[in-house]
Amino acid sequence: MSLQASCGSQKRPLCSLLAGRGSKKPKRDDGERLQEAAVQLLDQNQNLCSLFQELQNPDPCRMICFQNVEQNRKLEQNQAASDADSLNVAGLLVGNELRRQADRRGVSVGAISVKTMLDKLEEIAGRQEDKLRQMFTSSQRVQLQVLLEASKLLLCQGVFCPRLLWVEYRRDQKHPHLELLYLLHLYNILTLDYIIECDDAVASWLPGQLKALCCWTPPQEEEETRQVQQDVLSTVVGVLVASPRRSSVLDELLHWLLDIKEECNEGAERWIQTLDASLCGGSVSPEALQQFFAHCLTQIFTWNPQLTVSDAVTSQHDWTVAKAGRCLTSLCCKLAAIFSVEQLLHHLQQVLETHEVNWKHVLVFVSTLLVYDQAAQSSLSEALCRLLSSAFGGYDLEKLITAFLLARQGALEGAGVFPSYTDWFKMSFGGRSGFHAGSKKSLVFLLKFLSDLVPFEPPQYLKVHILHPPFVPPKHRSLLMEYVTLAKTRLADLQESVEDMGLYEDVSAAGASLQSQAAQDVEKAVCLFESSSRIPATVMEASIFRRPYFLTRFLPALLKPRVLPLEADAQMNFIEALKQAEKIPAAQYSQYVESCQKRRQQSGSPRRPGAPLTVLQEQLQEFTELLAAGRDPESLAQLSRVSHTLSVVFPGSDDPVGPAAAPSLPELHLKVVDLILQSFCQSLLVASRGNPPNRQSLWGSRFVCVLLDNRQVLSSVIHRLKDLFHQQAASLRPAHILGLAAFIVHLQAAQPGPVPVAEALGLAVLSSSRTSMLFSVRLAVAAVSYGLCRGHSASPQRLQDFVPKSLYKKLLYLVPRLFPEARICPEGQGGDGPTGGHLGDGCALLWSFTDGISWTETVLHLWRHAAFQQLQQLQPYQLCFSEWLHEELRVQRHSDFLSDAERQEYQQWACWELYLPRPEEQGGCGGDPRALCSRLLTAIMEPPPSREMNLENLDFSPGSSGTGTCLPDLLSRLQELVYEAEVGDLWGRQVGLGDFLLQVVSERCSTSSGSVSSRLGLQRNIEAWNRVLLVLPPVMFFKIKAEAGRSIVDCSQLLQHITQPQRKACPPAGVLPCAVTVHLLKGLLFAAGRCGRPAAEVDRVWSLMSASCPLLLVSAVRWWQQLSPVLVSLWTRLQDAEPFPEQLQLLSACRLWACSLRAGPVLVQIPPGPVLVQAASLHGAFRGGTEHQQNFREVLNRLRETENQQVLASLLFLFVMDFLSELLDPQEESSGRSIWFCSELLAVVVNSADWLLLFRSNEPDLEPDPVTLTVSDDCSRLMPWAVCSLLQQQSTAFHQRALRCPGFLHSATLWYLAALRLFLDGEAPASAHQVEPTRVLDCTKQFVLSLIRQAPAAALSCSQWRQLETHCVDLDPELAATLSVHLDHPRVAFL
Repeated sequence: MSLQASCGSQKRPLCSLLAGRGSKKPKRDDGERLQEAAVQLLDQNQNLCSLFQELQNPDPCRMICFQNVEQNRKLEQNQAASDADSLNVAGLLVGNELRRQADRRGVSVGAISVKTMLDKLEEIAGRQEDKLRQMFTSSQRVQLQVLLEASKLLLCQGVFCPRLLWVEYRRDQKHPHLELLYLLHLYNILTLDYIIECDDAVASWLPGQLKALCCWTPPQEEEETRQVQQDVLSTVVGVLVASPRRSSVLDELLHWLLDIKEECNEGAERWIQTLDASLCGGSVSPEALQQFFAHCLTQIFTWNPQLTVSDAVTSQHDWTVAKAGRCLTSLCCKLAAIFSVEQLLHHLQQVLETHEVNWKHVLVFVSTLLVYDQAAQSSLSEALCRLLSSAFGGYDLEKLITAFLLARQGALEGAGVFPSYTDWFKMSFGGRSGFHAGSKKSLVFLLKFLSDLVPFEPPQYLKVHILHPPFVPPKHRSLLMEYVTLAKTRLADLQESVEDMGLYEDVSAAGASLQSQAAQDVEKAVCLFESSSRIPATVMEASIFRRPYFLTRFLPALLKPRVLPLEADAQMNFIEALKQAEKIPAAQYSQYVESCQKRRQQSGSPRRPGAPLTVLQEQLQEFTELLAAGRDPESLAQLSRVSHTLSVVFPGSDDPVGPAAAPSLPELHLKVVDLILQSFCQSLLVASRGNPPNRQSLWGSRFVCVLLDNRQVLSSVIHRLKDLFHQQAASLRPAHILGLAAFIVHLQAAQPGPVPVAEALGLAVLSSSRTSMLFSVRLAVAAVSYGLCRGHSASPQRLQDFVPKSLYKKLLYLVPRLFPEARICPEGQGGDGPTGGHLGDGCALLWSFTDGISWTETVLHLWRHAAFQQLQQLQPYQLCFSEWLHEELRVQRHSDFLSDAERQEYQQWACWELYLPRPEEQGGCGGDPRALCSRLLTAIMEPPPSREMNLENLDFSPGSSGTGTCLPDLLSRLQELVYEAEVGDLWGRQVGLGDFLLQVVSERCSTSSGSVSSRLGLQRNIEAWNRVLLVLPPVMFFKIKAEAGRSIVDCSQLLQHITQPQRKACPPAGVLPCAVTVHLLKGLLFAAGRCGRPAAEVDRVWSLMSASCPLLLVSAVRWWQQLSPVLVSLWTRLQDAEPFPEQLQLLSACRLWACSLRAGPVLVQIPPGPVLVQAASLHGAFRGGTEHQQNFREVLNRLRETENQQVLASLLFLFVMDFLSELLDPQEESSGRSIWFCSELLAVVVNSADWLLLFRSNEPDLEPDPVTLTVSDDCSRLMPWAVCSLLQQQSTAFHQRALRCPGFLHSATLWYLAALRLFLDGEAPASAHQVEPTRVLDCTKQFVLSLIRQAPAAALSCSQWRQLETHCVDLDPELAATLSVHLDHPRVAFL
C-alpha cells in the first residue's frame, strides 16, 4: 500500500501511529516499500528550492515524545550519530532528485544545482527593502546559512560546482555582495583567494564595494550586524594582503584615505581600524604583513609628491600632530605599530634616498612617531647624527636638508617630545667638535646650504643662526659674516629685527609675539636676580649693546603697571637694582610708580569665556575616554591637541607670568585651570581602577609636560593650587586630594632641580591650624604614597624625582604630632608584614590604602612602611631640628590640634627624646645640650614669616593668654633646659650656660655690613634676645670663680655683650631698657650673695663697669627711680644685716644731689663718684624741661668754678645725644629743648679743649672717653652732623671765643668734612626744625671758611694744615684752596 493510502486510512495522531510502529519488528520488504514511497513523494513535489529548505530539519523523530523512559535514554546516547545520518540521508535524497532532473532535461547535474542555488539566492537577497543597505538582515543571514549548509552536502556528493556558481553569479551581478562572498569563504564553498585570483575585473568592483561597506553604519540595535561587518572587512583585507593581486585594490583604498583633507569620517576610521595588525594579521604571515605595511608607508611617503623642499621649509610649522588631519596621523600610527622605531626610520631613509616624496606626509609621520612612542626621541637623534655624518662625509645636500627638516619637525612638537631647534643646532654645529669643523670645505658646504635656505626660511630659524652661529675658526670669520649679513637683510625684508629678539628667547618656537617674549625675558631675569641678588649679565649687556630692545620691549614689560604688594617682591627688588644702576630713565620710572598707584584704586574686569573653553573641555573629555579604553598612543596624541588649544587660550601676551603674576586670575583662565585640574583628577581615577601607579602608562608625565611647555598656564595653575591650599582646603574631596597629590608628584618628576615647582607648592601647604594640619597630612600621605609607587623600581637617589621633599617633611613633622602612637618606633621594624619588604607590590598596597575609608590607618601604615623609613636616610629628606622649630613656630595656639598639655608633652618628646640624641648628620643635636639650646634660641629670635602671621599675633611674654604662636611654649622648653642645666651642672665650671647663650647671640648679631637692613636686623635680634633674657634667671650670666683664695664674680662676657651688640642696637638716647637693666642688676646682687663679702664684691664689679661698660652704668642712673626699690628689697632679702653696697649708695646720692640742684640754690657739695655718674645724674634731673633754666645756669657756673670740666664735657655729650635724637625723630613737644641746654653748655666749655676730644672719638689714634661708649656706632658717625647743626645756630660772639680755643679750628674743619661725607653718602638726617641739610652744610662751610681766614698761620702746625688740605681736595676744592693760602705763608713753611 502507498504512504498516501496508509495515512489516509488512519484516524489516530501521527505520534501514536509512529509509537505503535516503533514496537514492531521490521520486515524484509520494508526498505523497498519505503524507497518506492519516497520516489512517489518526490514526483509529486518537483520544487527543488523547497527541498533545500527541508534540509534545515531533516530528522522528524526529534518531534516525537517518547512515553518510554528507557527509549528516551537510548535516544540521548545516539543523538550525535542520528543527526549526522539524518542529514546525510536528506542530502542523498536531494542529490538523487537533482540527478533525475538532469537526466530528464538532458543537462549536467551541476548546472541544475547551480541554477537552483542562484534562484534561491535571488529569492533571499531580493527581499531587502533598503537598497542602500550593505549587509543582510538577521533573517536573511539565517536562510543563507541553511542554504550554504545544503550546498556543502551537495558538494560532497559531487552534484554541485562552485566555480560554475561564481561564473553564473558574476554574469548577473556586476557588484557582488561582500557578505555573500564572505559566507561562501566561511563555509569553504568558494574561497576569496580563488575569487580574487580568477576574476580579472576584481579591481573594478572590489574597491567600490569595500568603500561602500566601510561608509555604511549598521543601526544601533543590530550589534550582530556590526560584528559581521568587521569580520567581513578583516577577512577580505587579510586575503588581499596575502594575494599577489592586492596592489591595485588596497592602493586605491589607501589613496582614498589620503584624499581626505578634513577630519576622518566614520568610513575612513572603520577602514583604518581594519588595518590593525591584530585583526588582519591572523590569516597572514608576519613577514607578509610587515611587507604590506611597509608598502603602505611607502605609498604614503610618495603619494602626490608636489611639494618641494622649499615648500617644506616654509610650511613645516603647520604640519604638527595637533594641526594635521587625524586621518593621516591615525593611519601612520596603525601602520607603524608592528615595527620598531629603528626599522621605521631606516625605511624612511631608504624611501627618501630612492623616491620623490610628499614632504608633508613624511614630516607628519615623524611627528606622529615622536608623539606616540617615547623611545623615538633618542632614535631620531641618533639617526640625525648618522645623516649629518654621511652628509658632510660625501657633501650630500639631500641628506643635509633631510636632517634639518627632521630636526625642525621634532622641535615643533615641543620640549617634552624633542629638543628645541636652538639646542639641536648648537649641539650639532656650535663647537669645535661640530660636523662641519673638520675642514674649510665642510664649513663652506654648511654656510652655502644655509645661504641657499635664506629666501625660504621662517624668521625664527634665521634668528637662531644669527644668535647661535656655527663655530668658525677666526681665519674664516669672513665667511660667516657674509651669511649673517644675508640673513639680516632677509629679516629686514620680513620686517623682523634681531634687535627685537628676546634675551632668553627660544627662537625656534614660532608664533610668539614680541610682547610675549619680552614678558618671558622679564620672568627669567627676575628669577636669576632672585637667586643671585645681582643683575644678570645678559640684561646689563642688552642695556648697552641692544638698547632698542632694552628700552622699547624689555623695560615696558618689566614696568608694566600692577598692584604692588605690601612687601617688596623679587620683581620690585630687581627694578630698584636697575634704577640704582641708572638703567631705567627717571621719567619712565616715575610714570611706572604713578600707574601702579592708580592701578591699586582700580579693579580689572574679567574677560568673557570664549569658544576655546568648550573645545578644551571636549578634548580633555576625549582624553579621559581614551585613557579609560586603554588606548594609550591615542591619548598621548590627544594631549598634543590639548597643548595647541592651551596656546590659544594663553598666548602669553596679556597677563604677567612668574613671580610678578597676580594671585587673582581672569575668569576665563580660572575656568581653564579648574578644567585642567578636574580632568587630571578624573583621569587619575580612571587609570587607577585597574592598575596601581607603578603599572600605569606615562599619561601623567605627558599631561604635566603639556603645562610646562606653556609658562603662563603653569603660572596660573600654581596660583590656583596655592589658592586651593590656602582658602578651600577643607572643601576638597578625597578624590580631589588624590588627584592634586599625584599632580604634584608628576611636577616633581618633570622638573628636577634645586627648587622645582612641586617643592614650592609643597611649601605653600600650611600646617598652622587644626584644619590645615589635617589637610596637609592627607595631601602629603597621598603624594608620598603615589611617589613611592611610581618610583618603586628606582634607586634611592633616583627616587628623589618622585617624592616631593617638602611634603615628605610635612609628614615627618605632623604624623608624630597628631598621632602619639607614631612616636614609638617598634622593635624589629622592617620584617614581615606590610611594614617590611621591598618596594614592589608593597607600594601598590600603599596606594590602595590611600583610597580607603579610615585615612588614619593609611597614615600609620605609610609611617611604618620600610620604603618610607628608608627614604629618611637620605639627607634631603631629613627634617632637622631647625626646620622642626620653624614649623612649630608657625602653629597658632588658639586653633592647634593639640591642647596645651598635649602640646607640652609633644614638644618635650621632640626636644629630649627625638632630636637631642639624634646624630648631627641626621639633623639632630648629637646628644649635646649646647646644640639643642643654641638652635632653640636661634629659632626663638628668628622673625616670623610676614605673610603667614601678623605682628599682633606674636607673643613673647611668659604669661600670655596663648592666643598667638607657639613661641611661649618654646620659651618654656628653653627655660626647662636652662634650669636642668643649672641644677645638674651639665655645662661645667669653665664655660657656663650664660656665657654660651651670650656667645650665640653675639655670633648672630655680628654684622659686617653697614647697610640699613643689617642695622634693622641687629635691632630686631637684640629686641628678641632681650625678651628671652627677661624669662631666664639673671644669675646665670654671672659666674663665681676663685681668685687669691676668695670667691669673686666674673661677668666679663656679659659686659662685653653689653658693650658690643647691645650698645650697637641702642637708640640715640644711649640707655638700655629699664626691664633689662633691673634684670641684670638683680643678677649681680644674686651672684655677689654667693661670695664671702657681697657688698665689696658689688662695689668691685661696679667700679669695673664704670670703665669697661659705661652703658650699664648710665642706664642704671637713668632708671634709678624704678630700680632703687627693687634692688633695695632684694638686697634686704639676701643680706639682712649687711648695708647696701657703697657704689650703689653713691649712685643714689648723686641722683639726690642732682634733683636738689634742680629744686633750689646751689648749696649742696658735689658727692664723690665717677664723673659719668655725676654727669648722667645732672642730665636726668634737667632733661625733662626748660622750666629750671636759671638753676641750670647756676649749676654750670658752680661746676666751672670748681674746675669740673670733665663733668661739663660729659654732660654736653649727653645733651648733644638728645639733640641728635630730635634730629632723627623730631617731636613737637621736645622741639628746641635740647638746643637750649647744648647752647648753655657750649658757652661754658668753649674756652676748654676737653670737650673737643669727645666729638672726635672716632679717630683711631684717640682713646675713647667712657661717655662715648654709651652710644651706638651709627650715632657716633652722625655726631659731626649734630655738632655742625649746633654751631650754625650759635652767636657771632661764641664763634670769636671758639676761635681762640686751642684745636677748635682743626676740629671744626673735620666736623664739616665728616658732615659733607654723610650728605654725599645719603646718610644725613632729613629735614628737622625747618632746616634743610643743604642749609646746614652751607652755614657750616661759611663758618669754617671765616675761621680759616681769621686764624693766624701759627694756629695749626704745618702737618695739620696739610692734613686738612688733603682731606678737602676731593670733597670741597674751595675749602682746599683756602687752606693752601696758609700753606704758602712763610710762617707755616718755617714751622
